[in-house]
Amino acid sequence: MNSQQDSLNHIRQLLENKSTAKQITYKNLLTAFSILSLEGERIIEELKKQITPGDKDVTISFDWINEHEFHIKLAGDLLVFVLHTNVVTFSDEDAVMKTDYIRQKEVNRYFGQIMVYNFMSDSLKFNRINDPGYLIARLLINHEGRFMVEADGQLGSLFNSISQQPISKDDLCVIVKLSLMAAIENDLMAPPFTQVRFITLFQKIEKTQELGAGQKIGFKMSHQNNQPG
Repeated sequence: MNSQQDSLNHIRQLLENKSTAKQITYKNLLTAFSILSLEGERIIEELKKQITPGDKDVTISFDWINEHEFHIKLAGDLLVFVLHTNVVTFSDEDAVMKTDYIRQKEVNRYFGQIMVYNFMSDSLKFNRINDPGYLIARLLINHEGRFMVEADGQLGSLFNSISQQPISKDDLCVIVKLSLMAAIENDLMAPPFTQVRFITLFQKIEKTQELGAGQKIGFKMSHQNNQPG
């Protein structure tokens, strides 16, 4: 009986510890996302004051969708910031799981996620539902507010390990700016001529806007490099 009771107590403690940590993680995530959106809006307003595009149709804008999503449009690019409501962890084989910090306490391994996707703005404008979006960055935050960013380039190298301190407003500002830079710096690459040489009448009628749509050079290369041999 004592053994059974001990097992039940152990299960209860695990549930309570995990549940508490996950609830705190989610609250931290909501706070960070709110600040991220405010920084995004502020940066766009500053850009509007400073830039003078030659073409009046080259627009930049910030759009708040809801507490889990906001958009930043930079001319032909649309960045979609999304807060995921599920708290996740890593597999035991992941390098993150082998760090001293994660090994200190079981609950340190649980993270909330904010994803930053890059779409072509015309994909939404013309409802080209088959156009791809590319993951620029994944921001991970835990119950202590400590964070890391999975990304390519400068953004990934700057925050590629779990931080020593809770995420700050300055950190979030940097993440927004580097995300915008990553989207702008990766240009569109036209599909091979042979790939778009033939079309069907259905494609002409139903998908004219999609024909010849490009793909992001940098993101395409990164995606291909990560494919299994």
